[in-house]
Amino acid sequence: MTSCNSNQYLKETQLTNDLSYHHDLDNNDNFSPDDQWLVYDTRTDDGGIAASAKIEKVHTQTGEKKVLYALPNNAAWGPGAGAVSYAHTEASVVFIHGLVSVTAANPYQQWRRTGIIIKDQAPNVPIYMDARDVTPPFTAGALRGGTHRHEWSGDGNWIGYTYNDAILKALEDKTQQKHNLRTIGVSKRGHSVTVSKTTNGEDVSSEWFSAVVVQVTPTPQAGSDEISHAAGDSWVGLNGYLKPDGQRQIARAFVGKVKDKNGKDVDEVFVVDIPDDITRAGELGPLEGTDTMMPMPPKGTSQRRLTHTADTAFPGCTGVVRSSGDGSLLAFLAKDDKGVQQIFTLSPLGGTPTQLTFHPSNVEGYFRWHPDGQHLCYVWNGSIVLVKLGNESFESRMRILTPPTTPSPSNLVWSHDGKKIAFNRALKKPQVEQENKQVFIVHLDKL
Repeated sequence: MTSCNSNQYLKETQLTNDLSYHHDLDNNDNFSPDDQWLVYDTRTDDGGIAASAKIEKVHTQTGEKKVLYALPNNAAWGPGAGAVSYAHTEASVVFIHGLVSVTAANPYQQWRRTGIIIKDQAPNVPIYMDARDVTPPFTAGALRGGTHRHEWSGDGNWIGYTYNDAILKALEDKTQQKHNLRTIGVSKRGHSVTVSKTTNGEDVSSEWFSAVVVQVTPTPQAGSDEISHAAGDSWVGLNGYLKPDGQRQIARAFVGKVKDKNGKDVDEVFVVDIPDDITRAGELGPLEGTDTMMPMPPKGTSQRRLTHTADTAFPGCTGVVRSSGDGSLLAFLAKDDKGVQQIFTLSPLGGTPTQLTFHPSNVEGYFRWHPDGQHLCYVWNGSIVLVKLGNESFESRMRILTPPTTPSPSNLVWSHDGKKIAFNRALKKPQVEQENKQVFIVHLDKL
């Protein structure tokens, strides 16, 4: 692999052409299992996901568009539908859905939303993924707030996401002390949860069982591994990672906010091992939480810190922590010894991170693993770039796939067969200020 000149740029195909609205891939898993469709939301710049009234898909060859889900009376304050991902093994999508009880005075919020599944063969027939119960006594298997950026596991039996809690948001408003902390949860197929109360659409029953799996605290101890915020999460491998004893462990990698020894916030990479059975409460407290406590992780959950950048010259990690398909390596963004943001890799078992890229200026992000686990694509200097793992020189491992543009491409995603990269470009009509994201695709005949 060699770096390419302008004559070697890949041909871009524009799949969507309606410049009147966004077609936002949102850095998710947007390809259908057969790679024939790409799914996206229709959020607005001003209203965000709350103002997204539709989930659509576009055919990767013909450009045909179909609506998978529509909210006919959606308003600027919601309910909203967005941040959509396809499953890997079935023609189903999952996305954020605001509560049906939204009003202008009580709108869509991080802690007022849920996850909805739609099957391709049954558009507009919602399946509620995570139950919601905000009326005491709370229910094990149900959450009390809002889930976000849902991601299917490789086998389709789990969905992971970030989470904010409405009960603790209300406590924060009452006490003026920090309680509304972002953390990470998972839902598992095959165990429905019934919530009997009906409080004007605030409580929801579901087809899946849900649990918070990462412990957060508003007051982490300085110099400890305690965290106040967890996000940037994804599954470790399509079906977990291989432990030293030869067993596969399902887990999510994420970025957790710790306090360094001086009490300053630093973002570090963590991993949380998740038990197969998430219905049993752990020693930290009840799965359903209390009036003053977040829902607690299931028995057998274990979170571990993997990076220790707090004492380096350029502390902190960022981006979504992404795993290779086999679960052997995690990728994340951090600064090198020159203070330039690069991609690093690290085993989920820990160890010393390996610097993968060596650009003279910051990697912009949106990095994604090729299905072969040996290549990543990402955005740098306004271009989509491909890099290969290995010990050869960076120049020989790196290839620039598209010409530099402003604004940069965004929201990269590989097809399952590894032959296509889909992404967003923001375009606008002549003499119109508003830019709207369109879906593009490039084909790679060989790596």
